[in-house]
Amino acid sequence: MLDSESSENLHEEPKKSIYKYLTEEDKIDLEDHLIRAHVKRNEFIFKEGDMPSGFITLEEGKVKIFKEGVGGREQILRMVKPGGFVSYRALIAHEKHISSAVALEDSIINIIDADHFFNHLLKNSELTLRLLTKLAKELGFSNSRTVTLTQKHIRGRLAESIILLKNKYGMESDGITIKAYLSREDLANLSNMTTSNAIRTLSNFVLEKVIAIDGRKLQIIDFIKLERISKLG
Repeated sequence: MLDSESSENLHEEPKKSIYKYLTEEDKIDLEDHLIRAHVKRNEFIFKEGDMPSGFITLEEGKVKIFKEGVGGREQILRMVKPGGFVSYRALIAHEKHISSAVALEDSIINIIDADHFFNHLLKNSELTLRLLTKLAKELGFSNSRTVTLTQKHIRGRLAESIILLKNKYGMESDGITIKAYLSREDLANLSNMTTSNAIRTLSNFVLEKVIAIDGRKLQIIDFIKLERISKLG
């Protein structure tokens, strides 16, 4: 399970996190209400049906948020990068989680207890605005993805997912390798298709010299063509 420790190094906050919105006094106060936890690759942070344990942010690593469908098949709803929010919707709504979160690689999360989140953090107007903005953007993304995953052909869906990973996690120093190493199954679950279809479509992209594959690493060779495939669907 989660390997937790105290927040002694809280002031070494990750970039683009909630901590940039807090005063020094707020940060010191937060230390008593935060648990820093190490999560191993493929380990659950929470499961569908669990009650929220607190407001969770990602300090290091990568996390997928997904929902199980018919037959246990996963649909990845969103990906989280360092500085992002892992758990907040269910907490704010006072509901059980309607999805699950799993670490895609060894990661570090920060868990802020619910009482402190509601009684102190939400009194910070900048942070509250950031949460509202995040929720609004996530709703817009969800609406857009619903159309994509139901109307686009599998080639368009997979191309869009590859671009999504590029935009979310960026590229390695070589400028062509995406900084996110997903299994073929995860890539299929992100694109709402079977693993066999994902593998076959990836192979076609390689033959068309749109991408290259090195183990679990995806390299974008022709971004313009990949973007065109995504748009045409």
